[in-house]
Amino acid sequence: MLPSNTQPAGYIQLLDKLKREIRTTQLRATFAANAELLALYWRIGTIILEQEKRQGWGQKVVDRLVADLKAEFPTMKGMSPRNLRYMKAFAAAYPDHQFGGESILQATPAKLTWYHHTTLLDKVKNLDERLFYMQATVENGWSRDVMVQQIESNYKQRSGRAISNFERTLPEPLSDLAQQSLKNPYLFDFLSLTQKYKERDLEEGLVNHLIQFMLELGKGFAFVGRQYPLEVAGREFVLDLLFYHLKLRSYLVIELKVVEFEPEFVGKLNFYLSAVDDQLRSEFDNPSIGLLICRRHDQLMAEYALRDINKPIGISEYRLMEALPTDLQSTLPSIEEIEERLRQEDDSAEADDSVR
Repeated sequence: MLPSNTQPAGYIQLLDKLKREIRTTQLRATFAANAELLALYWRIGTIILEQEKRQGWGQKVVDRLVADLKAEFPTMKGMSPRNLRYMKAFAAAYPDHQFGGESILQATPAKLTWYHHTTLLDKVKNLDERLFYMQATVENGWSRDVMVQQIESNYKQRSGRAISNFERTLPEPLSDLAQQSLKNPYLFDFLSLTQKYKERDLEEGLVNHLIQFMLELGKGFAFVGRQYPLEVAGREFVLDLLFYHLKLRSYLVIELKVVEFEPEFVGKLNFYLSAVDDQLRSEFDNPSIGLLICRRHDQLMAEYALRDINKPIGISEYRLMEALPTDLQSTLPSIEEIEERLRQEDDSAEADDSVR
């Protein structure tokens, strides 16, 4: 017998393998349970809709159904008039038990929680757009709150809208994937910058808020560095931001400009891409891609600038949260004042409870 503190050969590897198997099975069980719950809610919604259509039932009957179902299944969650209305809306939105050709029990919708689905029903009325956000939420692993943020920021309308030369400079399907990986405009509303900020301020703000910046960029971007140095002919040049895109298998050089687009910006970025391809790109990497993010751009001017460039480059704009006028800022309460008011409200509520 081995001492209790001695591990046999290969034990750690075996333990890791068993842990992976258990986690994978748990994940499958979660997906399966979620899919069954969605299917149940769809069936409940469908049955009620059909009965209402035949019998002309109103809301009072639904309220009674809720009471009777709660009595029969006291431990079951989700039986409320509001949730039954969502079940009806769920069934009405997908009357053929299909999500764009996918069954409720199949992959994409089953990976979204009921909370995701009810939110999508509330916020996205167009079916195709709702299906788009379902797929994007699954692919990017968005929580419900992040999904709402992306919907409210018009994620779908901004995706794949950068001006680029990818169709001519990248092979299929890499060109399509690269195009869909970029947005226009990018929203940097998580930054608080003064009106006279410089490029270095914008760059520093994005790095200091890297999580929000990465969320805005999208899935697949790995941060390599800021002010990344490259030496060419004895001179040092620096890249504003350098990323690696895991799905594209390409380095992505981002240049930031706080002014309107000028054609010479493309020439400089083209130079940087040549240097990155020579010095950083390996035989397993696809061609490096450039992304110029500027304050404003004229589409025709940007297209002309890219026309004879052979390196893949995209051009996008960015937006910041509009700063409040100084006179309005002075009338708003400070954080400390807000916190003090909240404490007073909590104390008052506790006093009321004690009286009751």
